Amino acid sequence: MSEHYTLRCRECNRDWGNRPGSICEDCLAPLEVKYDLDAARASFTRENIARRPASLWRYAELLPIPAGYRPEIPVGMTPLVSSARLGAQIGSRRLYIKNDAVNFPTLSFKDRVVAVALTQAKAFGFQTVSCSSTGNLANAVAAQAARQGFDAWIFIPADLEPAKILGTQVFGARLVRIAGNYDQVNRLCSQIGERFHWGFVNINLRPYYAEGSKTVGYEIAEQLGWHLPDNIVVPMAGGSLITKIHKAFQELIALGIVESKTVRFFGAQATGCSPISRAVKNGKDEIDPQKPSTIARSLAIGNPADGLYASRAIRTSGGWSEDVSDEEIVAGMELLATSEGIFGETAAGVTVGCAKALIAQGRIQTDEETVLCVTGNGLKTTDALAGRYPLEDAIEPRLAAFEKFIGQTMAVSAVS
Repeated sequence: MSEHYTLRCRECNRDWGNRPGSICEDCLAPLEVKYDLDAARASFTRENIARRPASLWRYAELLPIPAGYRPEIPVGMTPLVSSARLGAQIGSRRLYIKNDAVNFPTLSFKDRVVAVALTQAKAFGFQTVSCSSTGNLANAVAAQAARQGFDAWIFIPADLEPAKILGTQVFGARLVRIAGNYDQVNRLCSQIGERFHWGFVNINLRPYYAEGSKTVGYEIAEQLGWHLPDNIVVPMAGGSLITKIHKAFQELIALGIVESKTVRFFGAQATGCSPISRAVKNGKDEIDPQKPSTIARSLAIGNPADGLYASRAIRTSGGWSEDVSDEEIVAGMELLATSEGIFGETAAGVTVGCAKALIAQGRIQTDEETVLCVTGNGLKTTDALAGRYPLEDAIEPRLAAFEKFIGQTMAVSAVS
């Protein structure tokens, strides 16, 4: 194994080497990956990065990649899109969308974390990989396991969106539906992980898996010309993504890749599952678990594993957290689609809805450079829009028929 990274306890700072595990055996706090930044300094430069392939692997020095590992899947380097039309709708003159709805291979940011986790699954000798999932992670594990020759077992709540269920099964993974919410599924998977020698990407491989989220932050900085934005709005489920983007920015500053700057972090949640948002609004790090009830199933984690650290990152940055109703989520999805041509899943509706609210509250200023993270594709959550777009009756293939149709349509538009 490479020695440029190691697992370290987030609280007591004890080193644990590199092995499957996510909890410090001394103090029971979570483990995370720490790097030898001095060793990375010589090769992790803007010039070297620019010469590398356009994928997350271009940031290899700051990823937990075993020595000699050869990447098989070109994940990451998704577009950062200037979004003036959406900005005009919600009150921002310098708005960007980081669009992981087009990530390879399964159209969500979870492709990033799985790509990194499976490097360790292979290094540790796992033949079977697994996860508990609210949908996007299930798709990503199933697809990349198929590509790399792993067996895959996927555990999900029974009420997931049909498109996400199909998007797991098609890759040949064994799907296990659980009659319970995500937190119950995750507890079961922790027990299964202790019994079987399987690599659970978000349990015993979680510290490595979470590092894949940092690449969202690296890419944003690079795509902005190696500077950091004023604000970033991130949807939150378990809380890992927002904490890892924060970590990415701090590492870039420490290595002198970008100028030091305080970026304000804003967390976005659905009101029907908003434990981190509640903690931020109450001015505390500790999380009070909730029972999820929202159409944003990819964010429906009532007891978030990284909630404390997400709340801490938001509050220390001078940011805030907001949450929106199911109706506002759908409105956010539609606004993103009609203004920017980006079809994001329900989590994207959460991000857009919360950003709109934060700007209206004056927490994000109109002229500040703001990035919104879109983390998954709307084709996965079409059920959220069911019945909103009824089809017109078919017309005959004649010009007269179309002229009649357009006349009726314009008349209806004028009345409405």
